[in-house]
Amino acid sequence: MKTHSKMLSRLWKHLTATSATGRRAFPPATLKAIEQAIADGETRHRAEVRMIVEPALGLQAVLQHMSARERARELFAHYRVWDTEENCGVLVYVNLADHKVEIVADRGAGRAISNAEWQAVCHTMTHGFARGAFHDSVLAALDQLNRLLQERYPGDGSRANELADRPVVL
Repeated sequence: MKTHSKMLSRLWKHLTATSATGRRAFPPATLKAIEQAIADGETRHRAEVRMIVEPALGLQAVLQHMSARERARELFAHYRVWDTEENCGVLVYVNLADHKVEIVADRGAGRAISNAEWQAVCHTMTHGFARGAFHDSVLAALDQLNRLLQERYPGDGSRANELADRPVVL
């Protein structure tokens, strides 16, 4: 019974989260600030950071029990985040309905940072989101991520930008 109740609760969250939910949490000024934070960070490290915000999963995905992690991996492939010269793509995925943040990193960048450090970046966002502080918590998490990547995957700013810096809101 508890599992059925959880499924109905999750289904309701996804059905009621709309594109307006995404626009409220991530208005144009926040998206521009995110784009700038990603671009600035990529001048200091060799990784390529991509951010995707999804207000909710589709009905089929929820009914098939797709997790935020599975969806992040699907989007990592779809948006070709893996397709960088040094295998250095990093996807930051936010699922608003599930209140989840997932980071999927390609081999190069993935080896540079521990799971605990990736989780700390996710926690910075989810903790802020719980207070409604989407703008500040995303920028703090991106700063944290950029510092980790700069420390472990330094760059000299001469590398071409391989992935768009503008966040995607689905």
